[in-house]
Amino acid sequence: MQAPDSPSAAPGRERYADDWLVVPLYNEATVVAEVVAGAIGTFPNIVCVDDGSTDGSGAAARAAGATVLTHAANLGQGAALQTGISFVCEQPGARVLVTFDADGQHQVQDAAEMVDLIASGETSIVFGSRFLDGRTKPGLLKRTILKFAVWFTKQSTGMRLTDAHNGLRAMTVQAARGVHLQQDRMAHASEIVLQLGRTGLPWREHPVHVLYTDYSRGKGQSMWNSVNILVDLLFK
Repeated sequence: MQAPDSPSAAPGRERYADDWLVVPLYNEATVVAEVVAGAIGTFPNIVCVDDGSTDGSGAAARAAGATVLTHAANLGQGAALQTGISFVCEQPGARVLVTFDADGQHQVQDAAEMVDLIASGETSIVFGSRFLDGRTKPGLLKRTILKFAVWFTKQSTGMRLTDAHNGLRAMTVQAARGVHLQQDRMAHASEIVLQLGRTGLPWREHPVHVLYTDYSRGKGQSMWNSVNILVDLLFK
């Protein structure tokens, strides 16, 4: 994996003791332990939802320190997110949850900054955006499809986001209780935006760096995720 952004001063675990990372997990045994280990120094509460993996991903995440919930069969990323969100909403004292990818593309510092915005009282929901600065290089095909997703989300939800299908999101538990995902594939990304918007709680975007690693490119994730986004938007 390539090196993620290096924060100038990594926040201590105590600062985020009431916050959770929710990580949908499917066949990422090669990298998930490194992702969990890299985040747990900042976020002591990490729940990975093993969505029917066949490669030992759940065991790897658990060994790295995450709480692991398991689906007996692969139900899709939307279902995995809903399982994790529902779990966090039941935890005593839980304050904020962040949806976070298992493949090393998201940065812990970005997640921490998004939680800090909520903790300041400035907002209740933060959507990560790849398009508010120039750090993320998604490639022409993915950029084009993501811009179409922005247009589609605006038409279907009325929310003016610059990056509608970014999996890095932070929300208060109050906001999360308004999320009841039914779409199991990539269409859940539009669904969660719609449902969070309907809570009426304040929201904003925050610039994040999505790192397209050698690992994710090797799995073809960038290309296939682009195709899946397009298919689910058009035919959901």
